[in-house]
Amino acid sequence: MDHIDWTRLKTGEVNLGTSIMAVQFDGGVVIGADSRTTTGSYIANRVTDKLTHIHDRIYCCRSGSAADTQAVADIVHQAMQMHAQTAGEAPSVHLAASVFQRLCYDNKDRLSAGIIVAGWDKENGPSVYNIPLGGGLFRQPWAIGGSGSTYVYGYCDATYREGWGRDETVNFVRNTLALAMSRDGSSGGVIRMCVITEDGVERLFVPGDELPKFWEGHEVLALPAPNKRAVDTGVVPMAVEA
Repeated sequence: MDHIDWTRLKTGEVNLGTSIMAVQFDGGVVIGADSRTTTGSYIANRVTDKLTHIHDRIYCCRSGSAADTQAVADIVHQAMQMHAQTAGEAPSVHLAASVFQRLCYDNKDRLSAGIIVAGWDKENGPSVYNIPLGGGLFRQPWAIGGSGSTYVYGYCDATYREGWGRDETVNFVRNTLALAMSRDGSSGGVIRMCVITEDGVERLFVPGDELPKFWEGHEVLALPAPNKRAVDTGVVPMAVEA
């Protein structure tokens, strides 16, 4: 195969058909993802951890090919560890995002990888970077990705507010991912989140039976037919000749 057909993965490839998200707040960032990994219509893993550690206060969320994103994340992780050793200080989130972007852009015809990089550093504080398919690099206060993201852009636009604290941001991420998981067949399982601040990283977990509940409709055809009582209208049917 000379190039990737974006409508399908390479033969036998495992897909992180997914819902991923990162949101910046005053003092830190919250990243989150569902846990479903699919191979076509088959769920290969129900409890995948899509939040990947890059450095002490830098994480990434991965969508696309599981193999491609794991390989790219491993390369960036090694590069950030080397930078910390040679420079004597922790790398910035922008540096990690730039390395991700360069790898994804230089190999855009061979990779299926959508990455969100988020974290905290002493230079810029909290920051979120989105690297979609093709290798662009965009800093945003919040970013969503994966197949489930198409269902929740409107909710995010209508709900997000600047100046939120930790608790409001965690609740926003939890609700957004739950909505995406309820609509997207390639997303599901549990919700994993990380709260990254100057003080460190806090892992959060929402099991599948404790996900926020929203309106999901009902099967109208399965309802019993209403009991209609005959009403006497006083109208006499017209006689029909034989």
